[in-house]
Amino acid sequence: MSDNKQLTENALKYHAEGRPGKVQVIPTKPTGTQMDLTLAYSPGVAAPCLEIEKDPNKAYEYTDKGNLVAVISNGTAVLGLGNIGAMSGKPVMEGKGLLFKIFADVDVFDIEVDATDIDKFCETVKAIAPTFGGINLEDIKAPECFAIEERLKKELDIPLMHDDQHGTAIISAAGLINALEVVGKKISDVKIVVNGAGAAAISCTKLYVALGARMENIVMLDSKGVISTSRTDLNAQKKLFATKRTDVHTLAEAVNGADVFLGLSKGGVLSKDMVKTMAKDPVVFALANPNPEITYEDAVAARKDIIMATGRSDYPNQVNNVLGFPYIFRGALDTHAKAINEEMKLGAVRALAALAKEPIPESVKQLYKDPDMKFGRNYILPVAFDPRLLEVVASAVAKAAMESGVARHNITDWDAYKQGLRNRMAEQKKYRV
Repeated sequence: MSDNKQLTENALKYHAEGRPGKVQVIPTKPTGTQMDLTLAYSPGVAAPCLEIEKDPNKAYEYTDKGNLVAVISNGTAVLGLGNIGAMSGKPVMEGKGLLFKIFADVDVFDIEVDATDIDKFCETVKAIAPTFGGINLEDIKAPECFAIEERLKKELDIPLMHDDQHGTAIISAAGLINALEVVGKKISDVKIVVNGAGAAAISCTKLYVALGARMENIVMLDSKGVISTSRTDLNAQKKLFATKRTDVHTLAEAVNGADVFLGLSKGGVLSKDMVKTMAKDPVVFALANPNPEITYEDAVAARKDIIMATGRSDYPNQVNNVLGFPYIFRGALDTHAKAINEEMKLGAVRALAALAKEPIPESVKQLYKDPDMKFGRNYILPVAFDPRLLEVVASAVAKAAMESGVARHNITDWDAYKQGLRNRMAEQKKYRV
């Protein structure tokens, strides 16, 4: 039996056996007596209802709103599967909810919206938003995803993030900061090639610019070639990164002499010969899934001085969104934030980059069977099961929310807060059996 066929059979069995799906809702209060039911429902439930009517912020005190995130998709850009529809994307959204729970103790309802029209989709999300403390938009195709996120951020007063855009941007930016530190380059000096111009690529590039990358040093390509000012077929997002250079038309020409390659496109488009033309100590982030723009083996065979990252867990330097979204929403929820803003995203970037340089716990080395794991060319990002992620990243995001003025609840005892996060992490270990 082929590996792919075996994986398919195992995945279907995993999802179907026992209780179908991957998540469930469980009670958090006693329900064993008549009085318990009286308090939980009628007539006791009227008391918190009336308190919330007087002060809507009381919903954070009397309900799960402050720990509840909606993972919402219309299924138009599901993983590497494309536009498979809302219902077909449900296993992915359930999976996202599972990751929220086990990594940050965030409760999730996955919501599949059968609407591709921007107005209808936004109206649906806005109508159900009072239920939630935050909204994670997922697997919505470009360019609609840009308009949807921008509109909902303006109309809602809870943290909202399209993770396909910003999750990849935050994690890859942290990796880029550290990769450039390893090779002794400044982000303001490096020449960057971005292959792909979808939601993730645009957001990544914007964040790199916020960290100091210079627009004149960036060349972006889409399926038609280099995005340049001479083209007349560009949408508003692509126009932001249209180069004035007239000497580059192909990927091969663009990567010649480049310091950084970011791929968010399709597998196999970057050749070994192209990598050989890059500058000294090249940084290659080949993030197409499941097949990267160049395989790890080909990349390291082409250049011994390369720093190589992919989206895959079976190679070093995985750019994995799970390093970000659970903890970003944890910090946003714990401050009752009105939004997830640039300051909070940059707080997460810097926290992740700094954590990778800290001594790695022996338990992590043992889990990953790598006793020599340490900061360097093959370790520019923390790994997914590092138990420090929740405390470090959520705290950084919470502080950024407070300092930037979007927090409705201020944390005053940081030692107690961090201990509470550690307690949450310990509680979630019961699900990893």
